[in-house]
Formats: sequence, structure tokens, C-alpha cells
Amino acid sequence: MHFGSGVPTVEVGQLSAEDFLLDVREDDEWEAGHVEGALHIPISEFVARYGELTEAAPQDGRIHVICRSGGRSAQVAMYLVQQGIDAVNVDGGMQVWAAAGRPVVDAKGQPGFVL
Repeated sequence: MHFGSGVPTVEVGQLSAEDFLLDVREDDEWEAGHVEGALHIPISEFVARYGELTEAAPQDGRIHVICRSGGRSAQVAMYLVQQGIDAVNVDGGMQVWAAAGRPVVDAKGQPGFVL
């Protein structure tokens, strides 16, 4: 899924372990499998929990937003960009992350899967 020039995107292969990752999938998706160390704020709670992001995100750092396939994360990334924050959508989301062989853990820290 590609969202055109309006939404800044980054490929999974361009991400490093040091990059700040925001996962906007819902709780059941997160519990099944996510990127270890990512911040989880479901898109359905994003506005109410926005302060958690601003506290956790690195000052003057980029926020990499991820969901299952890139649709929800594109919406959040665009919102953040409109707020003057350096944010990008992770193209293809967790599906591409897992397909690339990147580690996915469940809520207990065991190997997980993309729901």
C-alpha cells in the first residue's frame, strides 16, 4: 500500500534498532506480536494518549509509525507531521517487518506473529 507524496514513508529495511517506533495497532494485534521496544498506543486511543507519545519520543528525533499494513500508521504519521513533528509511516507495516525476518515478540516476550 502506498500513500503518495503526502505521507512521508520509510522502508522496513531502512530502520535500525535505535529508531523510535510507535505501534498504533489495537491491543489484540499488539499482544499477538510486535516489535520489542516499540511504544504501543492504539489508533482508537491516540488522541487521548497523545501525551504519552510526547513524553516517550526522543527530543528532535524521528517517530516511525507502524501498523499491520500501513493504512492506520499513515493516518497517524500525517497527523504528527501536521503538528510539526518529524514522523514517517513504515511502508507495509508489520506484515513487511515480519516477512523481512525481523523479530516479532508476543505480550510475554516470546516469538509472536502478525495478526
